[in-house]
Amino acid sequence: MALITANELKRKLLITVDGQPYVVLEVFFASPTARGAATMVRTRLRQLLTGAVMEKSFRSSEKFAEPDIELSPASFLYSDAHGFHFMDEKSYEQFTFSPDDVESDRGYLKEGVSLQVLKYNGAPVSLQLPQHVELLVTSTELGLRGDTAAGGATKQATNSSGSTRKQVKLPAALNCRLALCLTHHPL
Repeated sequence: MALITANELKRKLLITVDGQPYVVLEVFFASPTARGAATMVRTRLRQLLTGAVMEKSFRSSEKFAEPDIELSPASFLYSDAHGFHFMDEKSYEQFTFSPDDVESDRGYLKEGVSLQVLKYNGAPVSLQLPQHVELLVTSTELGLRGDTAAGGATKQATNSSGSTRKQVKLPAALNCRLALCLTHHPL
């Protein structure tokens, strides 16, 4: 396995720091002001297992190993009191994520949706949703008369996953039973 030097770091690169897997969010190269000083590489890293974000500086000569990370196709089966159940499409093994692990992605999940699962050392650790998810609008708020004067003639909608999402604003004239294509923007 080849080692990655700090000078080769870039956004979205996966590295191992202190035995834990991280993804690089930002990289800034700080040039030395004194002669003979080493170039410093300042980074923002997200820990893949916990989601914690930290800032850390490295000398340009430091090296990092690549973590044992694999992206595997999976499909969402169902959710219940125990959590969210998925099936690996390669091995047909089923696994469960707790509601805390799924967090904000639960509004984009519907039965049968295909997605990618990030596995660290063979164990599933996080989800990568498809960029677009098609959901059905099941209910909307009533549009108030006179809302159109200020150009704010939108209303909040509840989609077929049961999530009320503030980002989903529909024109006041639209009603239920509308197929809606949502775009997922991960942080």
